[in-house]
Amino acid sequence: MKSDKLFNKHVLFSILLFCHLSIFAQLGQLPEKGICAHRGANKTHPENTIVAFKEAIRLGAQMIEFDVQLTKDNKLVIIHDDTVDRTTNGSGKVSELTLNEIRKLDAGAWKSKKFINEKVPTLKEVLKIMPKNIWLNIHLKGTKKVGVETAKMIIEEDKILQSVIACGKRATKGVLSINSNIKICNMERLTSRTDYINKTINKKFAFLQIKSSRNNDYLLSDLKKLKMNSILVNYFHSEKIEQVKELLDAGVDFILTDNLAEMLNAFSEIK
Repeated sequence: MKSDKLFNKHVLFSILLFCHLSIFAQLGQLPEKGICAHRGANKTHPENTIVAFKEAIRLGAQMIEFDVQLTKDNKLVIIHDDTVDRTTNGSGKVSELTLNEIRKLDAGAWKSKKFINEKVPTLKEVLKIMPKNIWLNIHLKGTKKVGVETAKMIIEEDKILQSVIACGKRATKGVLSINSNIKICNMERLTSRTDYINKTINKKFAFLQIKSSRNNDYLLSDLKKLKMNSILVNYFHSEKIEQVKELLDAGVDFILTDNLAEMLNAFSEIK
């Protein structure tokens, strides 16, 4: 009996150790710093589409950012604006259209004729093409419901370790109600950057996003405070290659950009 119990303990320990090492092995594949493709490679490809994400992957982006919304029939689609007007040949609010109606729209021709018939993708489709070694910066547009459904989909597609959910207070509650270990990039709107940083630290969020348009006179001290509290920083945004080294040296972890190819080249030169 004792030998059986000892054997069972060894088996359990081995399983737990394997799981522990597997998690850290996967985490080890993720970049510590780099360039984030804002809505995919949107300078050359239609934003928030499969072709834009595939191009970002091909170019070697360390992080890819995309926007998630719920349709009228509660399906998760990838689109930034509240309406489909700007990036498709249709019109109307995303929340008032069904997935089937949105899928009939052309989401590529507005960018170039070579992207005719590109579709608005679903979150599931996007997650399926993402390699394990790229951070996913998933920006939620909506409240608790979109947080709940996005968290479920990330777990279903085994993307929890590489996903960072950028969202406001209500969507955050939805995400964390499904799994409290999912990493959150705090996007709650507060009166000042100081309040924003303090709340991010107090809530122990994994990431926050600093905007280039706000209070940059205090950027260095803000970044120092965040680093002291182990908060990772997404910087929105920069299109200037001369800023890459400067921002990373200051403490920024990932730089969101539309100028993906040039920014990645600049990053590769300083690694």
